[in-house]
Amino acid sequence: MVKAADRAANPARSSVWLEKRAVRAGGGPAGLDRDRIVAASIAMLDEEGLAKLSMRKLATELGVTAMSLYWYVDTKDDIIEFALDAVYGEIDLDAIDTAGGWRERMRALALAYRRMLVRHPWVSPSAGAYMNIGPHALAVARRIQDAVRDTGLPLNGQPGAMSAVFQFVYGYGTIESQFGRRAAEAGMSQDEFYAQSVAAFRGDPEFSVQLEGMTEILDERATHGDVSDIWERDFACALDILVAGIEVMVARHAGETRA
Repeated sequence: MVKAADRAANPARSSVWLEKRAVRAGGGPAGLDRDRIVAASIAMLDEEGLAKLSMRKLATELGVTAMSLYWYVDTKDDIIEFALDAVYGEIDLDAIDTAGGWRERMRALALAYRRMLVRHPWVSPSAGAYMNIGPHALAVARRIQDAVRDTGLPLNGQPGAMSAVFQFVYGYGTIESQFGRRAAEAGMSQDEFYAQSVAAFRGDPEFSVQLEGMTEILDERATHGDVSDIWERDFACALDILVAGIEVMVARHAGETRA
């Protein structure tokens, strides 16, 4: 069994995908396996978030004892890592592979990644805490690298392009998912929550100075459509800007090479 102290002593190598887990003697509880544990953990994480996940609650949900889980996982961190990789598996890589050129594949990857972050709000705070080197995560990473490589950017520019696009998607998806969760916790739709939030500070005289120069864009947002429309429009526009920026960098590199 991997102890928490062992993980803390060597955090850079702490991953369920790097540890060689000893095979348990005998057999585990009937009807229980790792896939079932991971599926239940994802449902619990989606519903209640990271803070509420525990081996005891997960065992209760599965109708087994907490000790039964240890036939298949050593720690709660193991469960989260397995869950992280499982949700990366929701991204349809066949659709990515047939999307077309690098622009189409990059857009398809960006949209699929964003939607995964929104479906699973716990993924964003988990992503930097774990290595994400499971088979599904690495398969997605490979598609990202392939798309960026095919842009024609030099090798030393490719990591920056990946960061520009997919760190943007990570941030956008994180904000979108947390906004949706906050609205749900308030018992409101996203439209209701947004309208009441904006009205609260726009109607407060203390914010009048800070809002100077911002009213035009706030008014535009208010008349554009519902919140879901705004999410889609702004994401598409931002992604177009990033793709155009990559095209500019590719052309610049080609000009420098010719010179």
